[in-house]
Amino acid sequence: MKLEVLTKKDNQETLNIIIAKIRDYINYKNLEPDDKLPSERMLSEKFNVTRSSVREAIQKLEFYGILKSIPQSGTFVANIGVIAMNGIIDDILRLGESDFKSLVETRILLELKTVRLAALRRTDEDLVQMENALEAYSKKVLNGENAVQEDLLFHLAIAKASGNSTINNLMLIITPEIITYFAKLQVCDENQSRAGIDEHKAVFEAIKSQNPQLAKQNMKEHFKALYNYCYNV
Repeated sequence: MKLEVLTKKDNQETLNIIIAKIRDYINYKNLEPDDKLPSERMLSEKFNVTRSSVREAIQKLEFYGILKSIPQSGTFVANIGVIAMNGIIDDILRLGESDFKSLVETRILLELKTVRLAALRRTDEDLVQMENALEAYSKKVLNGENAVQEDLLFHLAIAKASGNSTINNLMLIITPEIITYFAKLQVCDENQSRAGIDEHKAVFEAIKSQNPQLAKQNMKEHFKALYNYCYNV
């Protein structure tokens, strides 16, 4: 699993254009719930964009309940009225870029809940994923390399271990933005990154021992430097 930093503005503009075109197509063709959309290939040719961009736009519309994809069958209009559909898509297109403080606050609120759930629900497979991410993070830090992606992969593994798909989806949504800000603002210096090794290990051990209160406390300690940085930017 690898995270990539996107050129957020360009990517978002492309996605919004495709989403608007899909909305216009549904309206023009008077498509109703359970009507099928053209294939990704046909839409990419029609809109003159890449298939991967069409796929990302469709996934976003799926997340908001506008479309539904059925394996081996295709993409269909979800069971939603035309007025509601257009209203939701208008809201999606108006979504603004989150500022760094908002992202930090959201991430902390999510993860303090997530880490408790992970301690209660984690599986042996979840522990393996967390440990692998932790080892990758530690290796890069000790080699003096940037380990922002490995840091966030560790936190995404915790989100997955929570067993809550909505929390997991929200973490996946905000993570690329956080990576972009971390790179741009150079949030973590070498000392903080090295301290992060022990902090991550403490969180991991609490989850492994299935101690939700300790897991939450250790996560709060881990976020202290980030929180202080955020409010001194």
